[in-house]
Amino acid sequence: MRVYRLQTDDGERVIGRLVSPAALGEVYRNLRLEDAPGLPAEDAWSAVVEGKAILHLADGLQVRRSMVMGLPRIELIGFTDGVVGRLKAMGLTSEIISWKLRLFIPMSADGPGILGAVLSRHPLTRIIDRVAA
Repeated sequence: MRVYRLQTDDGERVIGRLVSPAALGEVYRNLRLEDAPGLPAEDAWSAVVEGKAILHLADGLQVRRSMVMGLPRIELIGFTDGVVGRLKAMGLTSEIISWKLRLFIPMSADGPGILGAVLSRHPLTRIIDRVAA
């Protein structure tokens, strides 16, 4: 943990720490605040691509970075058979790996937009900081 010590122009001293967007939801939950700020799709995308966060969405879905065949991929976990068509229509791709259907968000310029579409349908409920975990 890194502690910052600052002094204002008026001479007031402030001590604090930088809170990552991934940890912000946990801070709000610990303070028992209900109106936790949302995370923009671009920031959520960056956090997942960099491997810093796991996104928990409504309906039991998770978005996380996974290693598949030696390459990092952005995977959607926890979906049911009934929503596969809708998710693929949003832009997710499907692959059958070891006899199991898996869904991925393409790691391209379209990725943040596709994640934004998923987040609009399945709102973000929690962010797990992978660095701290």
